Amino acid sequence: MKVTFLITLALASFAPAQNAKIEELYHKNCAGCHGANFEGGVGGSLVDGVWNHGSSDEEIYRSIAKGNIPLGMIPWEDTFKPDQIRAFVIFLREQEKKNLSKGQNLPSPSLDQQTKTELENYRLEMVVENGLKDPWAIAFLPDGGRLVTEKSGKLRIISAAGKLDPKAIEGTPQTIEHGQGGLMEVALHPDYAKNGWVYLGLSDGTRAKNDQGKDEVRCITAVVRGKIKNHRWVNQEWIFRADPKFQSGAGVHFGTRFVFDKGYIYFVIGERGGMYEVQDLSRPNGKIHRLHDDGRVPRDNPFVKTKDAMPSIWSYGHRNPQGLAMDARDGALYSTEHGPRGGDELNLILPAHNYGWPVVTLGMHYNGMPMDYNGPDGQKVMSVTQKAGMTPPVTSWVPSIAVCGLDFYTGDKFPKWKNDLLVGALAQKEIRRVRIENKSVVSQETIFKDVGRVRDVAMGPDGFIYVVLNGPDRIMRLVPAQD
Repeated sequence: MKVTFLITLALASFAPAQNAKIEELYHKNCAGCHGANFEGGVGGSLVDGVWNHGSSDEEIYRSIAKGNIPLGMIPWEDTFKPDQIRAFVIFLREQEKKNLSKGQNLPSPSLDQQTKTELENYRLEMVVENGLKDPWAIAFLPDGGRLVTEKSGKLRIISAAGKLDPKAIEGTPQTIEHGQGGLMEVALHPDYAKNGWVYLGLSDGTRAKNDQGKDEVRCITAVVRGKIKNHRWVNQEWIFRADPKFQSGAGVHFGTRFVFDKGYIYFVIGERGGMYEVQDLSRPNGKIHRLHDDGRVPRDNPFVKTKDAMPSIWSYGHRNPQGLAMDARDGALYSTEHGPRGGDELNLILPAHNYGWPVVTLGMHYNGMPMDYNGPDGQKVMSVTQKAGMTPPVTSWVPSIAVCGLDFYTGDKFPKWKNDLLVGALAQKEIRRVRIENKSVVSQETIFKDVGRVRDVAMGPDGFIYVVLNGPDRIMRLVPAQD
């Protein structure tokens, strides 16, 4: 780190309030040497990407905690708690990213112009420009058409010619649009051409007037399947529908996404703001579940014989996964999971593994306070960054990019991207191309930036890459472009 956190010894006696936000702690303790805008002064810049004493999160943490007395940087481990030092690392990463991105020339494509990336060049084509409201997911029909969900509860059809049917499918299950929830995922059964099954992930529950005349909502993510005949939803069957006692009035973290494999369906239920509830195996939220594709519980699920555990649970300790995809090369299952402020994750999903939330996290509260939670005994507990028995992510993004749709590219239109993972991001409005070898991330690249919030990214049967965008609401696709 460039003259790592050079703080004068005169500041050593300052004891910061333990409930102070990280921005306040920086300006009271660090700005005098490193500048109010992190530009440097007596101490070096903290946002130029130069870290003379180690650039990893762990090395920056150690520099803050242990200091460097010969260079005038005092150790802060007796002043700040470990979770506060971790919050400093997140905060500095956010500022560094913001500063460095000013000079970056990331690929921000426009219609019909060639966009160059490290390995492939592409053009951006419009699929549906108008008529959609809050589209969430896309699925591809055998005839070349597509199904698209809208958060409000509508299931829409796009023809093979690219025309959006103005009329939604009739008779779809009641959806409770509430906060981040609504009609979310759509996917076809792998044998759709033979059986016609369409699967939906939605917010299921009730909406009623309370004694004060206000809407009172209770809901949780559910999975249902049905068939589409004569523009109607028919033959409906619930695949997973939680007991109403697990429904919540919270408007956050519904999760959802599907993967089919060998007769099984894997799906996500977010933690619904329940925090420590995700560590409770008797509850469905904060879990990735595995069932037979008709809703039956597989006998080899990891918690089938665990007392009081939900038998559908495959893994637990998840916050808000909104991406789920399987690597065709080895059958490895991956999810992308929203962290709090800082610490979005890519996880390799393994049966019975605990992914830690909220006991373990790389992030902090959105208000800049270190992460804490109410433990099982109701006492306030501080999160840690690692703990025995809890599985760390394959990689993480600090600052958060707000990960969303996820798909492996297995087509032939972009051969140099073969088997790479495409990661959509809402807040950063981008698609990351992530290369995985031997279940480890070896490189990543931003290939798409600032066209809209990327809600879903999926490879179509034609080998093109389809992108579902919010703000503006539309669907576009990436097609190859030659030099």
